[in-house]
Amino acid sequence: MQIHTPSLSQPLLGSTVNPAREKLWPNAWWKIVDLRIGIIPLPIYLLLIAIIALLMHSSPSGTGASKLSSDILVSIAILAVGGFTCGELGKRLPILKNLGASAILATFLPSYLVFAHLIPEPVIASTREFFKTSNFLYLYIACIIVGSVLGMDRHSLIRGAAKIFVPLASGVVVAAMFGTVLGTVLGLGTYHTFFYIVVPMMGGGIGEGVIPISIGYALLSGADQGVILAGIMPMVMMGSLTCIVLAGFLNWYGARHPALTGNGRLTVDGVDEAGSESAAALTGPIDPSTIGAAGVTAVAFYLVGVIGQRAFDFPAPVMMLFIAFGLKALNAISPKLQQGGRALQKFFAVSVTYPLLFSVGVSITPWEKLLGAFTILNIIVIIATVMVLVTTGFVVSRWMKMYPIDAAVVCSCSAAQGGTGDVAILSSANRLQLLPFCSIATRLGGACMVTFALMLMRALG
Repeated sequence: MQIHTPSLSQPLLGSTVNPAREKLWPNAWWKIVDLRIGIIPLPIYLLLIAIIALLMHSSPSGTGASKLSSDILVSIAILAVGGFTCGELGKRLPILKNLGASAILATFLPSYLVFAHLIPEPVIASTREFFKTSNFLYLYIACIIVGSVLGMDRHSLIRGAAKIFVPLASGVVVAAMFGTVLGTVLGLGTYHTFFYIVVPMMGGGIGEGVIPISIGYALLSGADQGVILAGIMPMVMMGSLTCIVLAGFLNWYGARHPALTGNGRLTVDGVDEAGSESAAALTGPIDPSTIGAAGVTAVAFYLVGVIGQRAFDFPAPVMMLFIAFGLKALNAISPKLQQGGRALQKFFAVSVTYPLLFSVGVSITPWEKLLGAFTILNIIVIIATVMVLVTTGFVVSRWMKMYPIDAAVVCSCSAAQGGTGDVAILSSANRLQLLPFCSIATRLGGACMVTFALMLMRALG
């Protein structure tokens, strides 16, 4: 007796499966699921919007007040939807998408929407509370910096750290002199241009730059600190915005002139990862526990930096950076942990950058302050100063046998709005792995600029 067995491709007897419908489900649905806004699957993106709206309009405890929780789960939903929406809009802008529009929109569009009251107040309050209480920014910076250092080729790291100071110092000095002279020629005055435009712009951001500058200026001049702060803060924001645009242009230019860019590496004569002794370990499969180990390592290094800041009044991120640099230089990081660091850096770069920038735009980027920098003379001085800064870094780095595109991006971070500015600039340039070097440019360079300015102002009386 011959028994007929239906093939797997044929429906069983009595089955009601329609072949056309079988193709529609689940294949067509899978295609919809694979459509993404940033990293968020489209159905989940729409679901999150509906959930946020529902939570916002359901009054807690019958109080009648519309409020959103600032716990981590709700905040992830808000920041992911807001950040990746802005990022996707930037990626679709003709021409501007090549000039860092994604990072610009993710940072400054939320600032405008808050100013124009186009973001619901519960969303604003929840975002600001989460940003203020969670130290979200420093977790991101710790994981990006430590992950970058651990995953970077050791020889390239050492050579890059040793060489980058020359184009950095050259760029800052030449740009400061040029900007001051230009402001003087335009009628802004030498004193005003240097102390109230150039120094704040290259002073290391808000917390480490503008605030200490305003305190020092107030003590030395007798003026009100709040008035000084309101006058110099827009210069930082305008300078950082200019750097973001130039970083996007450098990324575009580097794509068309590959010989000028290391795509995240600084030194031409450095040893590539493929040629390092631990290449096999760095390219093998990644154990999730290894990524977790790298994350805990980043947190530990940052907390050591916090203790150092309390003891020596030295910025915690810089101390964390020095610790990671030192251990990497001493070859004290195992190949497996290096691999975890690289994966950690890539995860935060892809998944967390735009939500972070959105929270920065909502929480600490007042649109009205940014508008204060938009006078024609200020714009001319700021743009020209940043362009000279970047151009000088580009030219000097070629003499130093460095990749000029990557070195110029690092130099631009001398005029960044602190750590958040570094992130926005490097996101625009698609080179977040350069964050360790940019931290040197922003924080140490800014500290030197602030110290020099206060000493000079005191000497001038």
